[in-house]
Amino acid sequence: MSILEVKGLQYSYENKKRVLRGINAQMEQGKMYAILGPSGCGKTTLLSLLGGLDSPSGGQILYQGEDIAKTGLADHRRNHVAFIFQSYNLIDYLTPVENVALTAKHPPLPILEQLGLTTEEARRNVLKLSGGQQQRVAIARALASDAQVILADEPTGNLDEDTAAEITAILKDSAHKSGKCVVIVTHSNELAKAADVVFRLRKGDLQILDSSEIEKEHKKK
Repeated sequence: MSILEVKGLQYSYENKKRVLRGINAQMEQGKMYAILGPSGCGKTTLLSLLGGLDSPSGGQILYQGEDIAKTGLADHRRNHVAFIFQSYNLIDYLTPVENVALTAKHPPLPILEQLGLTTEEARRNVLKLSGGQQQRVAIARALASDAQVILADEPTGNLDEDTAAEITAILKDSAHKSGKCVVIVTHSNELAKAADVVFRLRKGDLQILDSSEIEKEHKKK
């Protein structure tokens, strides 16, 4: 059974522009999903809806078979999902340990060390860390929660190629080894290739791509 399911999902902006046109999709635990599509097509909007940050214009989002609109968006955000943002979204006057501890259900330091930070780095102000290290802190914050769904918006967008590959591997392990459902909005062909399932959002419709279609998407850029 899927942990996340969308049924007939629709969304329109205030200017009446319709960006989601009744999409349907299922997402399971233990898998990493990538969502591709041109800028402005509604990828981040879809991620926000999956996380309960906004309400759809029509259709349903189900978490373990229950409509999140009925169980409560705040409850969904608090207990079911964890977000990873391209801009890291860390509190800049705190250390990595303190940032992770804010929402952690598990001790922060072992998770930060597992993601490659030393004890000294974990106790340093986050502004003194590199971009790759800050993104690791953001991922640690997601993993330290009990949330079964991780939603990531361009998590490798600001990183160099080697660091991006490392972050991609960490996210994949979060799905395959930790049993999370990881959903990533990305423009990265490399990240898409690492995903178990790749969706393309285009003209309000969501489709599953095969490997040849992923290559075609990359060549369009």
